[in-house]
Amino acid sequence: MQDRIDALLRDAVAKGVARGIAVTAGHSQGVLVEAAAGERAAGQPMAPDTVVWIASMTKAITTVAALQQVEAGRLSLDGPVADVLPELAHPKVLVGFAAEGGEPMLRPARKPITLRHLLNHTAGFGYDFFNAQIGAYMSARGVPGIITCQRAALETPLMAEPGETWEYGIGIDFAGLAVEKVTGQRLDAVLQERVLGPLGMADTAFRLGPAQRARLSAMHARAPDGALAEIPFEVPQEPEFHMGGGGLYGTVRDYLRFCRMWLNGGTLDGARILAPETVREAMRDQIAPLEVPPIKSALPASSHDIELFPGMRKGWGLSFLINDEDVPGGRAAGSLAWAGLANTYYWIDPKRDRAGVFATQQLPFADPRVLDTFAAFEQAVYAG
Repeated sequence: MQDRIDALLRDAVAKGVARGIAVTAGHSQGVLVEAAAGERAAGQPMAPDTVVWIASMTKAITTVAALQQVEAGRLSLDGPVADVLPELAHPKVLVGFAAEGGEPMLRPARKPITLRHLLNHTAGFGYDFFNAQIGAYMSARGVPGIITCQRAALETPLMAEPGETWEYGIGIDFAGLAVEKVTGQRLDAVLQERVLGPLGMADTAFRLGPAQRARLSAMHARAPDGALAEIPFEVPQEPEFHMGGGGLYGTVRDYLRFCRMWLNGGTLDGARILAPETVREAMRDQIAPLEVPPIKSALPASSHDIELFPGMRKGWGLSFLINDEDVPGGRAAGSLAWAGLANTYYWIDPKRDRAGVFATQQLPFADPRVLDTFAAFEQAVYAG
């Protein structure tokens, strides 16, 4: 397995798939493989402890913090989340624009938003890079992008009635704010105290410390001719709010520990993070008969169109993609997975007791060549 994966990564870097790639895989009892190839920056080798922006892989970690508060009775999955976050008491649904480039037209939502809606992406919130209407609203109202970590970035309307459509968006950023409200702590402190610290994820944080910055990967962008170049990028280090939907930095090594906690039913190395019944609920498809549709890009510089496992129904848990069928040569049906905008990916397979994490640092998301390499990595893990 090690030889096959080493060769796979070296070949991918040589062919220009990525500037650098780091991977790891394991099972409930430990690590099976770690590997890396290429560079994180000029003259700096990529490694399993290279620090990367994990972006939306943050969502599952913030979800754990929210579920801990559900276990403690401070949050409710199905009560109105406005009981905790008054700013969500009167959400509006975008129904169109008065004219092209004109004033947005809004109506009051008929249903309350719940924490479950926020965690399974059925609240109606979206992202401008996947929904052009949100982008048009943001332009009309001067709303900043979410990666600015300004509270004003959350002032976008719903795209649909709560509970009626799966729309990938900023819901888990609000879930992070709900955690802050009921704990009286900033999200970074909650995660460190109750999730990251107990799991031994020492390199995962919103703020880069000197040790993490010394191992930080540069961000890269693929030009139209296919070449990759370094670009300036950093999540704000003094944010107005901690972006629970995408603000964390970390390593593949750290994230595998998070994945292994799920394989162990909510515990790792003696640290109980979630109760077994909470783990079972989180792993359950929350959105049927809805399903995760193909996601179309509205900002090609940020993301390609996305359709993972074409032809297969995909559900969503709290908060993971769930594949309904076995993947040939890879994960079993009912596995959990998601990704981050800078082409970082993971899967958790409870049936076959396997998990894997794969990281590059490049845009746009869902790079077809990166996805092919990720699939080959997954197949190598199972073949081994």
